[in-house]
Amino acid sequence: MSNAHATAQFTAQAAAALGEPHPMALLLEEMGDSLQTPQKGEVRSGIVVDKRPHELLIDIGFKSEGIVGGRELDHIRDTIDSIQVGDEVPVYVLREDRDGNLMLSISRALAEKDWERAEELMASQDIFEGDVTACNRGGVIVRLGQVRGFVPASQLSPSSQAMRKPGGEEMEADERWAGLMGKDLKLKVIDIDRKRNRLILSERQAMREWRRQQKELLLQSLKEGDSYDGVITSIADFGAFVDLGGADGLIHLSELSWNRVSHPKEVVSVGDKVKVQIISIDRERRRIGLSMRRLQPEPWDLVDQTYEVGQIVKGRITKLVNFGAFARLDDSGIEGLIHISELSHSRVAHPKEVVAEGEIHDLRIIRIDTAKRRMGLSLKQAKPVEEVELDWTIAPSNGDASNGDAAPTTDEIVESVMEQMAVEEAPVMEMAG
Repeated sequence: MSNAHATAQFTAQAAAALGEPHPMALLLEEMGDSLQTPQKGEVRSGIVVDKRPHELLIDIGFKSEGIVGGRELDHIRDTIDSIQVGDEVPVYVLREDRDGNLMLSISRALAEKDWERAEELMASQDIFEGDVTACNRGGVIVRLGQVRGFVPASQLSPSSQAMRKPGGEEMEADERWAGLMGKDLKLKVIDIDRKRNRLILSERQAMREWRRQQKELLLQSLKEGDSYDGVITSIADFGAFVDLGGADGLIHLSELSWNRVSHPKEVVSVGDKVKVQIISIDRERRRIGLSMRRLQPEPWDLVDQTYEVGQIVKGRITKLVNFGAFARLDDSGIEGLIHISELSHSRVAHPKEVVAEGEIHDLRIIRIDTAKRRMGLSLKQAKPVEEVELDWTIAPSNGDASNGDAAPTTDEIVESVMEQMAVEEAPVMEMAG
């Protein structure tokens, strides 16, 4: 019989002998109800009355203290130091041994409570966090208290799956998901079977719900014009998606850069950290429009500080059209037009006869119109004089050789060509714009 019960019984008996009612009699009656023989598998609450090197004595209100010892004590070695005499602990009734000692388990009691919690999470579909404690070929193990839950690979989020080590089927099972060891995951309970000790969790569903919740919160707080730090999560032909901390926004292709962009991968890659500006919020459709270029100075605002007419620059051919070729100045990203008449000193039917997309050339700036955002470039005027192909048919006549007159000198021919070029350049400058 436990000490508390013996004391209560003695006090009640003494009061009865004196013919006086005593409140302890009522307490004894209440404790008598708890003296019912504990059933195997029952979970009770008890008080630690003694702590020994190899066992704990727990008073659960029965005729004698229960014992937590042997393997059951080993199961709580990590927490045994925190348990003190007088502490209230949950216990699971295992059995009564041959000597009449009631064998108890704290770890099993905690596990039962954890199974109850898992069932509540299954019913509510609430999100909880757990850290990865082990992994195997098919997924990772996450503990929910004393219960081991399994997250199949198919239920890991894309970001977690990206941490899988390469190696295919040849990789050791404990190495495949080693990058997730110790990592906290947001999870949902999607399947539970206590009889089979089965608890299946999903990070993918939890993250989908969490991101929806975060997006709702962000949509309420975002303002157009605000700037945020984000991470590129995916790329499509029409733009790039950015994680703003629980919600994704879209940077349209046209908002990635002030330069002409054919595909987002020319500017960003998945995983890049970027700074973006909120340019539109559609709360009904839950869409967020972002821009990177609006946080950068527009190149044309600085063009007068960077370039001047007559300057030689490096330009990359970006597009060919019937009337010329567009070139991007790599230093600033500004695009200018090389009119077909400025590609070569020879007659050109189409720009592809002289240049190709992707080529880099020295170009001369022949016109800048800041107001209209236009720049005229020349390929032929950027070439040194010695590279100019001379048209001998336009050489000045200093006499007819067939009539015995002296042939023109090289200097005279070059001078004549340069004079003709000077005459032609006036209308050409107007056309280049």
